[in-house]
Amino acid sequence: MLELRKDIFADERDDNLKEIGKGTQRQDILGHVTGTSSYFNDHQLQGMLHLKVLRSPHAHARIRRIETGEAERSPGIRRIIRGADVPRNLNTLLSLINFGKDDEPTLAVDKVRYKGEPVVAVVADSHREAFEALAKIRVDYEPLPAVFDVEEALKTGAPVVNETYPKNTFTYHDIYDHQKLRFGDVERALAGADHVLEQRYQMSPIEHAPTETNGSIAAPDTNGRYVVYTSTQALFFSLDTCAKILDVPSNTFHFIGGTVGGGFGGKVDTLTEPLAILGAMLTGRPVRYIFGREEEMQHGPPRGAERIFLKDGVMRDGRIVARRVRAYFDSGAYTRLSSYAVVKCAAHLPGPYTIPNVYGDIYCVFTNRTPATAMRGFGVTAMDFAIECQMDKLAHLVGMDPMEFRILNAYRDGDMKAHRREAKNTALIECVQVAAEKAKWPLREEFKRMSSRKDGGGARAAVAATATNQTAPARPAAQQRTTYDRTPPPAAAPEPPHPVSPAQAPQPAAHGAIRFSSVFGSRRR
Repeated sequence: MLELRKDIFADERDDNLKEIGKGTQRQDILGHVTGTSSYFNDHQLQGMLHLKVLRSPHAHARIRRIETGEAERSPGIRRIIRGADVPRNLNTLLSLINFGKDDEPTLAVDKVRYKGEPVVAVVADSHREAFEALAKIRVDYEPLPAVFDVEEALKTGAPVVNETYPKNTFTYHDIYDHQKLRFGDVERALAGADHVLEQRYQMSPIEHAPTETNGSIAAPDTNGRYVVYTSTQALFFSLDTCAKILDVPSNTFHFIGGTVGGGFGGKVDTLTEPLAILGAMLTGRPVRYIFGREEEMQHGPPRGAERIFLKDGVMRDGRIVARRVRAYFDSGAYTRLSSYAVVKCAAHLPGPYTIPNVYGDIYCVFTNRTPATAMRGFGVTAMDFAIECQMDKLAHLVGMDPMEFRILNAYRDGDMKAHRREAKNTALIECVQVAAEKAKWPLREEFKRMSSRKDGGGARAAVAATATNQTAPARPAAQQRTTYDRTPPPAAAPEPPHPVSPAQAPQPAAHGAIRFSSVFGSRRR
């Protein structure tokens, strides 16, 4: 149980939540309107160098040869950085919380897997000299077949995007190629439904388009340390990621955040800091690495594309009796945060509605597209859009008012969720009623009298018998979760293979104090 120690912040916060309609002033508003807010790029350090990156023109290609000799002899060039110069070139963002395998290079070495992937970095005295040197670098590519559609990527014979995951799907618990949810008997309920509606929903990638592009400045500090001014949304995540990639203790760095000129999730991936710091390490000078607008729009990580299939069974009286969900998250060429988005999505099914039979399969799929990342509720937002479109269509199918249809099917306190957790503190019914009132949308009296606090539980709290799939045997494969220890611990004697169910799946290894994990949905050490 998470305990919020409100007494500690009693003099700093007001939990009355009576702010609507008030002209409350933001703490940072004066700096914004007077132009005095400080951003990372406002730091102009003496002797600062500039880093730029050569990016792949191919979505998928083998790197045969990289020739940098002419660029190295160009005026103002202080250093050329290649993948071999990065101490630990492979990384995955969520390895810091022991989730996923290292699959993404800081600089590509043998292959490129999406158009715009970084290949070589140049550190120069000026932007112009850096760009001129980039134009002199020659890379010999062997183009390879590419795949850009999530369902095509899963077909037999599809190009392998990311060799870490040869089936083009993220692997959960070393066994499962997707997240699944099973509750009740969906096929039987669909067969007995008065109406069945099956629809396909497609969401495209979305660029965050922040006013301030991704960037950072790294500078040598005293005692072998480095100070880093950054626009990151995840300061400690970025610090520890840099410590891992550069293979140094985390106290080597002093990260300074501050005002972020727009993020929305697009500044959590630690895109510029490792190379900026490495440039400072190799030159002994401050180094700035900032995305240009074209880089931000074309190669910055977007919200990933999502494809969702919904199949619902509904009775004539408007009760939804079954929902089957199949969804694909386009992770792009590397994992980033998409594997976590899939977990969030599966945890959100079937939306805020009491449905006695639910079946869900959610896949994290690799394609030769720009790696996707977080954006405003990613993993839930698109699924909610699909579900609410489906709700309107279902209401029309049975001839019900769409507001009343939602009230009829909404969670009530005491209902059983598809994840076998009791619904508590529900309020969708009241929200719909207030929205209808504000919009002057007529509701029948019986629906105006309904409440989230009554008529729940009872038969609605039952856990129906659920058919399960045949469980795959555990494979003696490499550990899914990447250790963050500098020296790997001695390998324990392997246990004999045995069947593993989702409920019995391996939990994160004990490490430190117990705390809640939003990835695994449980307390972890």
